[in-house]
Amino acid sequence: MDIRNIAIIAHVDHGKTTLVDKMLRQGGAFRDNQVVAERVMDSNPLERERGITILAKNTAVNWHGTKINIVDTPGHADFGGEVERILRMVDGVLLVVDAFDGPMPQTRFVLRKALALGRTPIIVINKIDRPGADPMRVHDEVLDLFIELEADDTQLDAPVVYVSARNGTSTLDMDQPLQDLVPLFQTIVDRVPSPPVDNEGSFQMLISTIDHSPYLGRLGIGRIERGTAHVGDVVALLPLDESQKPTQSRITRLFTFDGLDRVEVQEAQAGEIVSLAGLDGVEIGLTITDVAHPERLEGIAVEEPTISVDFIVNNSPFAGQDGKFVTSRQVRERLYRELERNVALKVEDTDSTDTWTVSGRGELHLTILMETMRREGYEFQVSRPRVITREGASGERLEPYEELAIDVPEEYLGTVIEKIGPRRGEMLEMKNPGQGLVRLLYRIPARGLFGYRSEFLTDTRGTGIMHHRFLDYGQWAGPLAGRTRGSLVSMEGGTIVAFALATLQERSTLFVSPGETVYEGMVVGENSRPGDMDVNPTREKKLTNMRSKSTDENISLEPPRELTLEAALEYIEDDELIEVTPVTVRLRKRFLSSSDRKKLSREAKRERASG
Repeated sequence: MDIRNIAIIAHVDHGKTTLVDKMLRQGGAFRDNQVVAERVMDSNPLERERGITILAKNTAVNWHGTKINIVDTPGHADFGGEVERILRMVDGVLLVVDAFDGPMPQTRFVLRKALALGRTPIIVINKIDRPGADPMRVHDEVLDLFIELEADDTQLDAPVVYVSARNGTSTLDMDQPLQDLVPLFQTIVDRVPSPPVDNEGSFQMLISTIDHSPYLGRLGIGRIERGTAHVGDVVALLPLDESQKPTQSRITRLFTFDGLDRVEVQEAQAGEIVSLAGLDGVEIGLTITDVAHPERLEGIAVEEPTISVDFIVNNSPFAGQDGKFVTSRQVRERLYRELERNVALKVEDTDSTDTWTVSGRGELHLTILMETMRREGYEFQVSRPRVITREGASGERLEPYEELAIDVPEEYLGTVIEKIGPRRGEMLEMKNPGQGLVRLLYRIPARGLFGYRSEFLTDTRGTGIMHHRFLDYGQWAGPLAGRTRGSLVSMEGGTIVAFALATLQERSTLFVSPGETVYEGMVVGENSRPGDMDVNPTREKKLTNMRSKSTDENISLEPPRELTLEAALEYIEDDELIEVTPVTVRLRKRFLSSSDRKKLSREAKRERASG
């Protein structure tokens, strides 16, 4: 069968997964009357809740005798590791760009990777029926981006397909009416090259991704580069470390992809994307070869992480009340198990047996791991994120910088520029396309973005949009503006009382509600002023034999601020921790006792004075 292998790449929210839905339906993957959920490729519960793609996934459609293997990739820069390894499996990419927004930071990131690997691009301008859409302007912007990224002549000659993914329609010419996705399918078949095929050579394949089956164990997924794979073949697994000896395993099951299903086959030839079962110790980046010809393929290069946090065994007074897995052995095993499929993540042991340093691409990358673990029943604590620094050629200290793209209404422009200044953001560009939103482009230290997203949404009344991606390493920017308000810290343990919160809410933002339990050292709110304040949220009203209308009136409390993992990670300071359990997310001080914190504060002042 004629084969085409393509990946769909785009910035977040530009319509990749919706387009795959329609391609599957029009490619005959579903029955005409079959009920299928929207964004069917987003099978992970977290993906459905957040409306983003986190894990790259394989599917396939048959189009008039041509099998088109499709890989849906994440659009968020924090999951770039998924995109980088997937591009090794394919020969072409569909670059999906919003007809209103145009190329965004993640578009630039994934396109640079695809062009560098020599992949054949097809430009898909989506949402052409969106109000304010300007497909011609976006087409010119995409071509400018191709030139900027030094695309070769063949890549610059990329075809353009105008699409409304939501309606499942497309056209090659804006003067022609939209029809079904036939123009898109035909462009893929005509322009994307067939995979290089060498069926006579010895078997060779690179593992690009890992899946897991409850019945078959770990499955290695990749494209067969050479030769033919048969069920029952004994193959060699070449380790990532060339100094280690290869191991041997037998292929027990062999699958190809058709629609959303895996199809079991007895053999598969070069060019096909397959899933192999029975390989002991299979990992991403391993080369699988014929035993007689152990020739290694070039490994998968993934960019280094830029931020890290500490995962700590939960040692709060409420430890063990909610979770099933709370010991250091269980948490450590789970973190190291994540490395098997999350190639952009790093886990390191520390001097302490109950603390591990976990490094990732960004805050979202790390919070997705935390959310997954808590849903599995794990309990742990997390420190404030910190950037990973490097040493320059002259011994100077370097830190990661991000490219920050902001779309903001004109009336909030001054406030945003004023807030980014103390965070050492350097404006690279400001555009006003005349559509009510001004686009700002900044180069900013990665630590300058810690805690800024919630502040940005407040400043713009929820109307602003911000995206960022890793740019490069630059000179250490020095001290940055951080949190300007302190915390309310409970000085007592017990059950929270509405009477106590009524007096506190006048000068703070609360994180807790009446009836919840609290312990000494737990953060219950944000102070309206700098500096922490010890409070007693369990204080009850004293009973007297005097009654009056004013003393017995109902207490009215504002709803507390909801603490998500992202909001908590943005909020905390170095002396605070996030307590993550399957039921709740709490904030606490590292040292729970008020006297311990005061003692440390005095010692720190003395050190600063002497230094």
